[in-house]
Amino acid sequence: MSLNQAPAIARVLAAGINVAPAYRHVAKHVSPGEPLTLPAALLKWYEVHTVERPVPPEVSRLARNTFLDGGIAAGGMGFVVLHRCGESFYFLIANIWRNENEIWETVWYKDGDAMTAFAEFPRQLPHLPTYCVWELVPVWSEQQSWVRFLGSKRDAEAAQRWLGETYDGAA
Repeated sequence: MSLNQAPAIARVLAAGINVAPAYRHVAKHVSPGEPLTLPAALLKWYEVHTVERPVPPEVSRLARNTFLDGGIAAGGMGFVVLHRCGESFYFLIANIWRNENEIWETVWYKDGDAMTAFAEFPRQLPHLPTYCVWELVPVWSEQQSWVRFLGSKRDAEAAQRWLGETYDGAA
């Protein structure tokens, strides 16, 4: 492998890296919430937000109702990320562990007060967004927790340990 990638780096930077010149990255926080228990699923709950603007309780309730009203039929163990993106746009991402080591996801969004419920996020293109840098923090934490669960007896005691392992901190 060539260690000098300067020509490739120059080409990629010149072509554009899809970061607006005015963009300034800010820190966010990951807050765990009460797990969500559904008839066929047990989901840990995370909210991603700036420290100054946590997710309002009414938006959290609306997001939880998406699941309680049957918004997802998948069963198993997993986690949810409710991400406040800016003033009033939210992503709601359900992640269910499937086939031993894969995350399967369903994504909803809510854009402002005009939307009275979360709606499925349209995803038709072949190259799609997945997780942003902030959402990857709880994803990484959950990857570590799932690996520990997979290495356990995978019994009720191990599932209880898994459920208690959550992340709370900087993103």
